[in-house]
Amino acid sequence: MIKNGHHATGSDQRDEAGSSKPGASACSPEKRKRVVRLWCDGCYDMVHYGHSNQLRQAKAMGDYLIAGVHTDAEISKHKGPPVFTQEERYKMVRAIKWVDEIVEGAPYVTTLETLDKYNCDFCVHGDDITLTVDGKDTYEEVKCAGRYRECKRTQGVSTTDVVGRMLLMTKAHHSNLDNPDYQQHADNFGKGPKGHSPWTGVSQFLQTSQKIIQFASGKEPQPGDTIIYVAGAFDLFHIGHVDFLEMVYKQAERPYVIVGLHFDQEVNRYKGKNYPIMNIHERTLSVLACRYVSEVVIGAPYAVGKDLLDHFKEPRKRGIFKTIDSGNNLTTDDIVQRIIENRLQFEARNQKKEAKEMAVIEAMKRREQQDQSEAAAEAAH
Repeated sequence: MIKNGHHATGSDQRDEAGSSKPGASACSPEKRKRVVRLWCDGCYDMVHYGHSNQLRQAKAMGDYLIAGVHTDAEISKHKGPPVFTQEERYKMVRAIKWVDEIVEGAPYVTTLETLDKYNCDFCVHGDDITLTVDGKDTYEEVKCAGRYRECKRTQGVSTTDVVGRMLLMTKAHHSNLDNPDYQQHADNFGKGPKGHSPWTGVSQFLQTSQKIIQFASGKEPQPGDTIIYVAGAFDLFHIGHVDFLEMVYKQAERPYVIVGLHFDQEVNRYKGKNYPIMNIHERTLSVLACRYVSEVVIGAPYAVGKDLLDHFKEPRKRGIFKTIDSGNNLTTDDIVQRIIENRLQFEARNQKKEAKEMAVIEAMKRREQQDQSEAAAEAAH
């Protein structure tokens, strides 16, 4: 079981690895005289644990994190049409526990004016590159002004990879990247005509205990908490899941929500096809990032029996079963269908994106070679 804690925000103290430690203020007067405000922005389309990890790392650099989310129109202009609507994306980012505030309709190009408008000290982005429709770095202005910080991109996950898995329709995509069918999809979605970009390609995710510790805050249920248990696949963690978990969270004044995740084989048994799209390790991180979740059970049993309920409930309290309607009927199947219906469009979008990235890489290589040549010429004189 992985304990996650309630609504983790600026009140959690962070360790050197960026994970949260409950019970202490992150901004104690002894350590810091003022609150450091941070800005992150992005499309946040098909939000996965890579996005959450970027926001977690950003939050570790300060106290108050603002996430700017681009509109559908801005994304379509610079990258191509998003899978999720802007309203869906706004709600998904709000549900990530490290985010303190979101800005709807944030500009695609990050400027000093934006940072000043929201009183942010600096902007944080991953160590990949984001380009406009004209191939320009969207963070150039804040970089030049020294108000830019960088965090590590999460290896092994990308929207490119997730889309490829949906279209592959085989169960081999979690464990065998040498599969020729999978490699074909990796090429279609993650390789432009002039080479392979390190920012858009497909790689394999490796779970570590350290990553789980960083995502989980380890809070135990306290006296007076109401322990609520839910279980399922929670595959491709999406807005339907968020709406459900938010509704669950609201069932008590002091909820302690435990999410049971079924193993991959169990999910495939009752879902069929190539489900789950994301394996048990990936689904664990996605659920742990949600602010409504307190604890995760990895490999929960499909049948919820008396023994399971007795394990979680407080002594002398009687467990009850309740059906909750979140009002959102969106399913993982619906998301997959969105991708399948727009397959060629998404392939073209990713190839166009990678072509721009490769052009930037080539330009950087030429500049580096030129600098080396000039340095060698100066040394010769």
